[in-house]
Amino acid sequence: MDATLLHGAGKTRGATGTPGGPPSSLVRGLLTMTGAGVSNQLGAGIGAHAFPAIGPAGVVAVRQLVAAAVLLPAARPPLHRFTWRQWWPVLLLGAATALMNICLYMAIDRIGLGLAVTLEFLGPLAVALLSSRSRWDLLCGIGAGVGVYVLVMPGPASDLVGILIGLGGAAGWAAYILLNRVAGQRLPGLQAPAAASLVSLVLYVPAAIHLLANGRFTGPAMLYAAAAGILCSVVPYAADLIALRFVPAGFFGVFMSINPILAALSGIVVLGQVLMLHEWLGIALIVAANAAAIWLAGRRRRIPGRAGQLVTSRRS
Repeated sequence: MDATLLHGAGKTRGATGTPGGPPSSLVRGLLTMTGAGVSNQLGAGIGAHAFPAIGPAGVVAVRQLVAAAVLLPAARPPLHRFTWRQWWPVLLLGAATALMNICLYMAIDRIGLGLAVTLEFLGPLAVALLSSRSRWDLLCGIGAGVGVYVLVMPGPASDLVGILIGLGGAAGWAAYILLNRVAGQRLPGLQAPAAASLVSLVLYVPAAIHLLANGRFTGPAMLYAAAAGILCSVVPYAADLIALRFVPAGFFGVFMSINPILAALSGIVVLGQVLMLHEWLGIALIVAANAAAIWLAGRRRRIPGRAGQLVTSRRS
C-alpha cells in the first residue's frame, strides 16, 4: 500500500468531479475497482470451503487476524494516546465489523453467496436513503423492497433464518458506515479501521481458542480462511486506495454496487451455487436501487445547502 495514502496525505489524481479525468486514468481506476470486487467475492467463496471444519466464526476469526496483521503495522495507530472520545466510536466500529462479517458468512452458509451479499448491500442503501426524503429516494426504496421480495420469493421452503441473518449483516454494514464516519473525523488516515480490526479480532479470540482446543483448525481450513482474509481485506484495501487516485468518490460508490453480481458469479464458479431467474432479477433490482441512491446522494453533496453523504466504505 502507498504509505502516504494510508496516513491521509495522498493526493487524488484525476478524481475531481467527472470519472477519472484522462481516459487512461478512468480505465486504470475501472480495472482496479473490478479487480478489488472480484478479489472480495472470490475470497468469500473460498472462505466458505472452510465451513465444514471451522464454521463461519472460525473463518471470520482468521480473516480478522489477517486484516489486523496488515492494517495495524501500516496505519500504526497510537492506541495508548487515544482519548475516550476517540475510543468509543472505535470500539463500536469493531463490534459492527464483527457483527457484519459473522452475519455475512452465516448467511452464505445458509442461503448462498449471491443472496447473502445482495441482502448485505441493503445496508449502504439504507444509509443513502436516510439522508433524504425526496421522491426519487422513495422510489429507490420501493425498488429495493420489490427487489428483495423477488430475490427471496418467500414461501414454505424459504430459509427465513438465513434471510434474517443476511439482513443483520446489512444492519451491521450500515452501522459500520456511520461509525466509520464518526471515527474517521477523530482519527487520521486508516487509524480508526486499523484499531477497529484489533477490537473485532479480540471479540473472536474465544471462538478461535475453542476451535483450536478441539483440533478444528486443520491445514486446509486455515489455508481457505487465510486466503479469504487476504482476498477480502488486504487486496481490496490496497486496490481501493489506488482506485480513488483515478476516479471520484461518487463514481467509486456507484461502481461498488456491482458486487452482488460478482458475488453471484463467484458463487457459481467457486461453490457451484446456480441462481434461478427470479434471483438474478432480484439482484438486478437491488443493484439498480443501490447505485441510483448513492448517485443521488453524491449529487446532493455537490449542491450547496442540500444534505447528503456518500456511502463508500471498505469493510475490514
